[in-house]
Amino acid sequence: MLETAHGNFEIIKNHKDAIELKEFNDRYVDYLDKYPVIVCDYSAQMLRFKGFTNENYHTIPDYLLESCTPNAPYYVLRRLNKE
Repeated sequence: MLETAHGNFEIIKNHKDAIELKEFNDRYVDYLDKYPVIVCDYSAQMLRFKGFTNENYHTIPDYLLESCTPNAPYYVLRRLNKE
């Protein structure tokens, strides 16, 4: 489990040990609160967020392949609660 300033998350995937809690807390925006699944990836050394619903989370591999730098560090989180 990952405890953040924006709620608790289950870590689904942590590719290349990408999780940096301070950066997550600093860059997180409230807009993401509506998504139960969040992908966080690094592109050009900047943390990016992409939210997914329970209906479209199965498209995460496509997102990683098409929108992320190849073999970039990333992590996938599932929201455990909302605050």
